[in-house]
Amino acid sequence: MRDLQQQFGNIDIYLFDQILRGRIAPGMSVLDAGCGYGRNLVYLLREGYDVFAADADPSAVDAVRRMARELAPQLPADRFRVERIEAMSFPDECADVAISSAVLHFARDDGQFDAMLRGTWRMLRSGGLLFCRLASSIGMEEQVRPQGGRHFLLPDGSERYLVDEAFLMRYTAELGGRLEDPIKTTVVQNQRCMTTWVVRK
Repeated sequence: MRDLQQQFGNIDIYLFDQILRGRIAPGMSVLDAGCGYGRNLVYLLREGYDVFAADADPSAVDAVRRMARELAPQLPADRFRVERIEAMSFPDECADVAISSAVLHFARDDGQFDAMLRGTWRMLRSGGLLFCRLASSIGMEEQVRPQGGRHFLLPDGSERYLVDEAFLMRYTAELGGRLEDPIKTTVVQNQRCMTTWVVRK
């Protein structure tokens, strides 16, 4: 068990599923848009993926740079940038896979959500894969309380920008993508719910 922890870190289990299914494979370039402290990057760095990462939190990016120096010293430090997701400076179409894990539900409003999503999408090459995990109202429509716009108060006490199935399907069409998997949602004991949205460009 300890060996698995060392190899994969605290990777999102749904991202791990994409790796097991061969959709994220060695030799690919991967962008983590909103990487935080790098929980989803341990395996990718260790196994030699071509990694890009951005986050608005300088301390988080510093931690990822330190991890990369240990696990992937061949990657230049400027692959890990302190930047807002909607204003990333990596080249367009630099990635085969873009990860957006627990990021988009922090959007202030519709405009920022759109900018963050499209900022991530433009980094993908044609045929690339967007892996997105975000809070939603799916399965908990009666338990969330509107706070204005798409912001809702969840039973766990947090306030999030929530999506639903129709919203994600509309964006899939607008982006010109196609669902690689059906939209899947995990409801956590009627406290919150997280949706996995996987789109092929």
